[in-house]
Amino acid sequence: MSELSPLQLWTRRLGFVALALFIVFLHLLPLQTAPQSWAGPDWLMAFAFAWAVRRPDYMPAAMLALVFLMADLLLQRPPGLWALLMLVACESLKSQSRQLRAATFPTEAFSVAGLIIAVSIGYRLVLVVFLVDLPPLSLEIMQMIMTLAFYPLAALVTHSLMGVRKIVPGDYVSRGRRL
Repeated sequence: MSELSPLQLWTRRLGFVALALFIVFLHLLPLQTAPQSWAGPDWLMAFAFAWAVRRPDYMPAAMLALVFLMADLLLQRPPGLWALLMLVACESLKSQSRQLRAATFPTEAFSVAGLIIAVSIGYRLVLVVFLVDLPPLSLEIMQMIMTLAFYPLAALVTHSLMGVRKIVPGDYVSRGRRL
């Protein structure tokens, strides 16, 4: 694979931002007016983890922080808490990307599952400590389980439809260095 030009690199980065905006837009659509008794997966978390594992150079920390802060503000969550937890989790995945690159998909899925659980529990604990009104525990557990279950689909879509594949030896990273 040849080296990505700065234009191609920023196009891929802006592709993630567009995906995040689309996911938040769909979340904000008033499709139902009654409260739901079930929770779907957190697609933004699943796609962010899939991109962080596959191409860490597409996900600079500042961009991640801004995307998740924007999601916090639009989804009326405590500003910055989810963004901080997701930034730490994505940076952790990015630091493990070299080991996960050589590993099988189940190993990647278990690593991501641990972070999904850790972020969900950490978010809930911080809200408890600061006495913030909490959503029902059953809905948060359901969303965590759904995100765990749908992560393979997010990874498949990321790989096959979006073309964000794991770096292989011989590829160039964003600054023009070989791996």
